[in-house]
Amino acid sequence: MATSIKKIVAASLIGTTIEWYDFFLYGSAAALVFNKLFFPESDPLTGTLLAFLTYAVGFVARPLGGLVFGHFGDRVGRKALLVVSLLMMGVATFLIGCLPTYETLGPAAALLLTALRLVQGFALGGEWGGAVLIVSEHGDTARRGFWASWPQAGAPGGNLLATGVLAVLAGLQSEEAFLSWGWRVPFLLSGVLVLVGLWIRLSISESPVFQQSAPEERAPIVGVLRHHSKDVLVAIGARLAENISFYLLTVFVITYAKQNGIANSTVLNAVLVSSAIHFVTIPMWGALSDRFGRRPIYLAGAAGIGVWIFAFFPLVDTGNFLAITLAVTVGLLFHGMMYGPQAAFFAELFGTRTRYTGVSIGAQLSAIVAGALAPIIAVALLQQYGSSVPISIYLGLAAVLTLTAVYAARETRGRDLAAASIRSRQASP
Repeated sequence: MATSIKKIVAASLIGTTIEWYDFFLYGSAAALVFNKLFFPESDPLTGTLLAFLTYAVGFVARPLGGLVFGHFGDRVGRKALLVVSLLMMGVATFLIGCLPTYETLGPAAALLLTALRLVQGFALGGEWGGAVLIVSEHGDTARRGFWASWPQAGAPGGNLLATGVLAVLAGLQSEEAFLSWGWRVPFLLSGVLVLVGLWIRLSISESPVFQQSAPEERAPIVGVLRHHSKDVLVAIGARLAENISFYLLTVFVITYAKQNGIANSTVLNAVLVSSAIHFVTIPMWGALSDRFGRRPIYLAGAAGIGVWIFAFFPLVDTGNFLAITLAVTVGLLFHGMMYGPQAAFFAELFGTRTRYTGVSIGAQLSAIVAGALAPIIAVALLQQYGSSVPISIYLGLAAVLTLTAVYAARETRGRDLAAASIRSRQASP
């Protein structure tokens, strides 16, 4: 039986929020406590850099997850793979909360942490494509940008949840208690959240566009490489400024503020407020892309973040809560102009039986060079130059690359996803 689009959107949003909660929780913990608990023999900034290296490992696993989940998602369907990805992510996150630290297990503790981070990345690599596609393929053409942007809101929703839980714990506990056991609570909480997400995802129906499509005779990745190589490159380029900016604005900012003597609670609360605004405005950008096109909104966001980043760090340097909140909020609004239309934009680039693989590979390959490296490069630049200017130049250059990729792409608004599948098959030899 068909499921209403609102129920599909709700199921995707809740599921992606939980998965991003798990993924971002690690990033926040890497900035706050993992350097002390798993790399205590390093100086503070080097320990943070090592913690971010384990954080980056999750991104390395994402293309592999995208390839594996994309293959079976294009062969078997979207729904089953979404359930598997959520379960994998939840178990890995729960186990991180149970890990012994360096004090108990020595270097092996960091190895176990890295292994579980790999599982997180693998699961998230498969999650994103399926979540945005099951909404895109259920929704109507005229409002696809709006409906498909809701799973995108799961990213700030998850970050909001993760940052909020950490902020509450950091505010209620002493630093000693938080380092001793308090940091484990948000990870263990994931077990409960995943059960809720699984119950909701099991109740929705499979994508009608997928069910009505004919299976490809060859592996989906072959079709992607043969007919959509340019589209994959567009997706990779489009993700650069979007991905880098998000992790600088929400993850690296914690480390940057800490190095400047700003209290953890100040920056965590600023990110919390900004993420809430980001969460509610992403669907607005998706809706605007339905009216004006995917490319104009995306281009405006890339240009905006490339300029705003030069004001971002001076505002954070003030140490003032309102100034930091303004800095992160405006940055995330520009990010939302890219992230809101992105789901529909990428879905409209590919045929149905190559769509899960195509959007996953394009998005997740970019995540390695963008999101994975962003906090590491930013910490290294800060360590080398002691200034935020090189970091701003780094994002500015990424914005130029994203502008180039999106400008070179065709406008996809209004494309019939079922017809796209037919044309894809007709183009095959």
